Amino acid sequence: MTIENISQAKVFGGWHKQYTHESQSLNCSMRFAIYLPPSATPATPVPVVYWLSGLTCTDENFMQKAGAFRAAAELGIAIVAPDTSPRGEDVADDENYDLGKGAGFYLNATQAPWNTHYRMYDYIVDELPALIEANFPVSSRKSISGHSMGGHGALTIGLKNSDRYRSISAFSPISNPMQCPWGQKAFAAYLGKSVESWKAYDASELLKQHMAKLPMLVDQGDADNFLHEQLKPETLVHAAQLHNSDLTLRMQPGYDHSYYFISSFIEEHLRFHAKYLLA
Repeated sequence: MTIENISQAKVFGGWHKQYTHESQSLNCSMRFAIYLPPSATPATPVPVVYWLSGLTCTDENFMQKAGAFRAAAELGIAIVAPDTSPRGEDVADDENYDLGKGAGFYLNATQAPWNTHYRMYDYIVDELPALIEANFPVSSRKSISGHSMGGHGALTIGLKNSDRYRSISAFSPISNPMQCPWGQKAFAAYLGKSVESWKAYDASELLKQHMAKLPMLVDQGDADNFLHEQLKPETLVHAAQLHNSDLTLRMQPGYDHSYYFISSFIEEHLRFHAKYLLA
């Protein structure tokens, strides 16, 4: 569980740091970023929000563009941002942006050549939190959030692991990947032709099965170019209503799919998580 610090910068009294490590889940070298608020010490470990980014992103997009550090410093919450897929010369890839590197979809691939490295579900759920908790002044209390493909990841991981997280939030999540082009392409490649196996990684399908045990906050811009074809938040709402799951969906007028949108509401999301992490 050796990690190597490759960059750091002080911000709002805390520290933003980047690290690399060799991942056993993914069979490659991985990079992640962490923000530690000034209150984080071995004597006072802080809870963590795990942020999952979208297609084509790395750990840097959220940390550089979301403007989350002031609120995280005030609240005393760490933020961890992993990469969105395995990386390396021997890692399978595709010429299109929505499959392969940068498009891990936070699942465990079962199909060749993807199954050699693409086990992002195991990495996010098990390996990365163990690494973070072993090397930084953080507690085991954690919540999960994300954007677009990462919103899909946050919802599905949180719903399937309610004993590990305190709350879930998402911006513009791919809410029903089985029924949209991005999801269908990725699931067919990573998981194979059996549509039944896809349901384990579809938040709408998971909510149809039983009531969510965790509170969920979702923000969606109504000017998002991907809203109707790819994101389908209405399916998430309908699925949540079946078992009275605690889902709040906020349609935000005029906002698009960008980090301008995320930066406008990220403080509210951190305060939402703080209610459950700091209680």
